[in-house]
Amino acid sequence: MQNHEYYIKRCLQIAQNGLGTTRPNPMVGAVVVYNDKIIGEGFTSTYGGPHAEVIAINSVEDQSLLSQSTLYVTLEPCSHFGKTPPCSDLIIKHQIPEVVIGCIDDNPEVAGKGIAKLKATGCTVTVGVLEAECKTHHKRFFTFHNKKRPYIILKWAESEDGFIAPLTKDEKKPVWITNKYSRQLVHKWRAEEQAILVGTNTVVQDNPALTVRDWVGNQPIRIVLDRTQRLDKNYSVFNSQSETLRITNSDIDFDQPIASQICDLLYQKNINSVIIEGGAKTLQTFINEGVWDEARIFTGTIQFLNGVKAPQLEGELILENKIFDDTLKIYANKNEFSSR
Repeated sequence: MQNHEYYIKRCLQIAQNGLGTTRPNPMVGAVVVYNDKIIGEGFTSTYGGPHAEVIAINSVEDQSLLSQSTLYVTLEPCSHFGKTPPCSDLIIKHQIPEVVIGCIDDNPEVAGKGIAKLKATGCTVTVGVLEAECKTHHKRFFTFHNKKRPYIILKWAESEDGFIAPLTKDEKKPVWITNKYSRQLVHKWRAEEQAILVGTNTVVQDNPALTVRDWVGNQPIRIVLDRTQRLDKNYSVFNSQSETLRITNSDIDFDQPIASQICDLLYQKNINSVIIEGGAKTLQTFINEGVWDEARIFTGTIQFLNGVKAPQLEGELILENKIFDDTLKIYANKNEFSSR
């Protein structure tokens, strides 16, 4: 007897292999099941390459079994031509009799059309298996298409007494609050998202490179808020290691709330996820406007006694972990006004 949830869980598991490489496409996972046995599987390849369903179907050694198999997939198969042909056409071509889908694709180019196409040929389609988990998995994709903005992740580290930086320091470089393992995790996160954003003061005070150095992965686009263009090219964020986007007063009106304006600008540039790494004023701006989805907050053991106060937010705690002597808490924005 087939267990739909079991196989969708496997789809979600392998789909994670596409994190940070498939955008702007969603990171889909797919498996082909024959006689309660997985005979093929795949996840979305780098943008421009085959989708998960294509890889899973092509990985089946005995193609004659496809007409007696069930295809499981985290997201509705596409029905339109993009960089690749429609996945629904390939499913129909191989006469796969049953397709089980985690959630519907809200992209207007799909949005039920793939399901309708499959049903029109007599295919049995089941929708909504582990739907909440699949929607969470595809959160970047859905946020971009439904809210018309990138998925926003806030990240900072604060001292045990609630500061993100001392008032003064001797060198223009970061003062490390967390241990090397937490810092490596941050570099992994950078590789998973499309962009990383900081304010002018963070560049001036810390001179960060904002690159992936302690992990193997793609370099994020660096976004710098530089209202009056006072940052010169000698700062590390302007080196050749990654692309840098400078947002100035010719791009947005800094005298008005800026978080929504930044999101509008990044949406136009097809950027679907951003980590906001500082400083305190920039982070608090996104919090105050309600324009954030996750907050990832490290607390170290160091104490500053005085300094720059850490941002303040209200959210739903969804994860708490110890990373040796550091504490990591991840919050989700559950307020309705976050729908902006």
